[in-house]
Amino acid sequence: MSSETLPSAKKGSLAKFLLFWLFLAGAGALIAFEGLASRQAQNESLAQRTAAQAVRTVTIIQPTTPANAGSLELPGRLDAYMRAPLYARVNGYLKTWSYDIGANVKAGQLLAEVEAPDLDQQLRQGESQLKDAEAASELANVTAKRYEALLPQSFVSQQNADERITDAASKRAQVKSLQANLERLKALSDFKKIVAPFDGVITARNTDVGALIISGSSAGAPLFVVSDTHKLRLYVNVPQSYVPSVPVGSTADVSVPEHPNRVYAATVEATSQSVDAASGSTQLLLMVGNESGELLSGGYATVRFKLTQRPDVFHIPASALIFDSAGLRVAVAGPGNKVQTKPVKIARDFGKTVEIASGLTPDDRIIDSPTDGIRDGEVVNAGNDAAAKPAQGS
Repeated sequence: MSSETLPSAKKGSLAKFLLFWLFLAGAGALIAFEGLASRQAQNESLAQRTAAQAVRTVTIIQPTTPANAGSLELPGRLDAYMRAPLYARVNGYLKTWSYDIGANVKAGQLLAEVEAPDLDQQLRQGESQLKDAEAASELANVTAKRYEALLPQSFVSQQNADERITDAASKRAQVKSLQANLERLKALSDFKKIVAPFDGVITARNTDVGALIISGSSAGAPLFVVSDTHKLRLYVNVPQSYVPSVPVGSTADVSVPEHPNRVYAATVEATSQSVDAASGSTQLLLMVGNESGELLSGGYATVRFKLTQRPDVFHIPASALIFDSAGLRVAVAGPGNKVQTKPVKIARDFGKTVEIASGLTPDDRIIDSPTDGIRDGEVVNAGNDAAAKPAQGS
């Protein structure tokens, strides 16, 4: 081999060697770049998953219009149209009674009679005192007239005449006083007879023959209770928000436990024109006809008012409510699934659900069972809302 051929071979081997190492370096750089890019992608994916897990996943519900929005059902209390507890006005003992509970009586009909010997004695004493006073007054008048006739002839002094005239006037005044006392005793004696004040039914009798009667004892049980039940008063407490929907003159359906298949008509007669601070309701007075006597005074009834449809009233689960220092609220998922809290007012509480009188719209996406830490502006995942977009990190 010549000396010129050897350097050329060395040069070719050196070039191949350099190309090989350049190839290896490029491949290593490519592998390293791909590894770094893969790791960066994994880190970004992990960061995204971590951010997504940090966002709350909530359950979205829609407010519903109540099926019975056209009616309002409330408890009520029946009472007699007129009711009179009868107490004694004289002391004594019950002599007789004529009617028991459930009896129909007429106005002025005798129910019982009281034996009052003390009052009878006072009456006889008053009559005797009046007769004695009348005799004394007559004598005083005659004497005064005689003194007046003798005065011009100076047979008696002016002082004596004035004394007789004054004495006669005093005697006349005493007669009037005793007459008034006797009239009082006679009027009181009439109360020995206990009579019905109006047509009605005896709903209570709390005495018997021989029972001690103490006058004016209104703290105890009355002797009789007479009730007029041909129609009944019905008292209902209506929530304040529904008062404008049941004005005077409106009608209602009434049912009672003892006649579950019967419905009675009632009419709103009056309203208390005030709201009870404890219950937030207004008392309404309704009238119910009871000519058949089927309804019982003092009983409870279910009253159903017919209302116009209210588009602003909704039902939501009670679990969607938030009670805190800011008041009663609900949380809704707004645009971008950002939380917004809205103050609401409850019309009726049904236990598992509540009726919201104000604060909601039909399109509100309400968050059910919100956690304690939920706040305005927070982004949430609407897990069950098909129309909601996936939540993004804030």
